[in-house]
Amino acid sequence: MKKILMFITAVIVIAILFITLKPQNIILKKIYKQEYGEYVYKYANEYNLDPLLIFAIIKNESKFEKNTKSSSGAIGLMQLMETTAIEMANQIDESVVTQEELYNPEKNIRIGTKYFAYLLKHYNDNQLLALTAYNAGMGNVDKWIKDGIINEDGSNIENIPYKETNNYVRKIVRDYKIYKEIWK
Repeated sequence: MKKILMFITAVIVIAILFITLKPQNIILKKIYKQEYGEYVYKYANEYNLDPLLIFAIIKNESKFEKNTKSSSGAIGLMQLMETTAIEMANQIDESVVTQEELYNPEKNIRIGTKYFAYLLKHYNDNQLLALTAYNAGMGNVDKWIKDGIINEDGSNIENIPYKETNNYVRKIVRDYKIYKEIWK
């Protein structure tokens, strides 16, 4: 009898969880996770950014693997180039950054969010242009705008000439929407 009561209780608990927690959200939250949330929320708030957008960037840049390095030399969670990281670190009075330090999640997220905030400011809060520059570099984005390949307002962002960057921006926008839906 005790086993039957335990089984019935377990079934009731699972049913309540199923009804109230939406199991698809539980699965999605494992895919669209918020690892390193203490740093993401801290620095996103400091630089007036939506933390969910930062999570979407990290998911696409490194899949939350802090020790990753790209073939182009980008390092850590937010895939920062050493020269960019040093430039941003100087702006926030962070100690001089070495490659090894960029593997530190807090330092990488702090510098990466500062860099994204810098890009947003440069592109008048246009997230699409800032995301494009985060991947392809400001020089390329500024040239594409100057040459009329993409508009200054980002309205024709689908014209990004680099396939990798074009896909990158689309993935971030998609993932950002998903993050906002499941973590609201």
